[in-house]
Amino acid sequence: MSNDSIGTLYGVGVGPGDPELITVKAYRTLKEAPVIAYPKKRMGGKSYALEIVELYINPSEKTMVGLVFPMTKDPAVLQEQWNKTVETIWEHLRQGLDVAFVTEGDPMLYSTFIHMNRTLKATYPEANIVSIPGISSVNGAASRLGIPLADGDEVVAIVPATDDLAQMRTAIETHDCVIFLKVAKVLDHMLQVLAELELTDQALVATKVTSKDEMVWRNVRELRGAELNYLTLMVVRK
Repeated sequence: MSNDSIGTLYGVGVGPGDPELITVKAYRTLKEAPVIAYPKKRMGGKSYALEIVELYINPSEKTMVGLVFPMTKDPAVLQEQWNKTVETIWEHLRQGLDVAFVTEGDPMLYSTFIHMNRTLKATYPEANIVSIPGISSVNGAASRLGIPLADGDEVVAIVPATDDLAQMRTAIETHDCVIFLKVAKVLDHMLQVLAELELTDQALVATKVTSKDEMVWRNVRELRGAELNYLTLMVVRK
């Protein structure tokens, strides 16, 4: 089968939450692609990425493909699910149909699309794959919070938050600005590190930034013991 007769998989970055923060290219791809693929919640309900683009697509005019990504670290379970996901996508591509896979933020920054891209290429090397960049939550947070991420020779880091306190401390100490992603699950740990470094007043926290459900905390002390949404980040600028 030639590449020309195979559809293209587009990883479409749809931004951090505000539907107006998608690119013209993303908009055109969503309009033109006959198949829209999106992460699907196992218990029903819409995915965040799908909510962002609902304004621009008419599901009755598209083939809508919901893909379940299991929240597990079991390699056998993950591999089985990824194999199924790739076969689902390939079934459309081999018929010459383009597939737009929507992902919040940017497809090449901590995105499900990265693994999709890698697995599809490994299984079907002839696949056509294109990534359409999107505005990440990092950029969205900087604008909404009014915090420059880096200026001049300053050094900025994007760090997935973990309970390795020494590592989190080092990230702050060695950079002028740090954006900690997925911070909700280790929030109290992060507050402890900030207190030790006397930087509590230099931190801000935001959930679902730029979206209609956005929440911002400029006094992070009030978050001790809080349970926040998975899509929560913290910006620390010294």
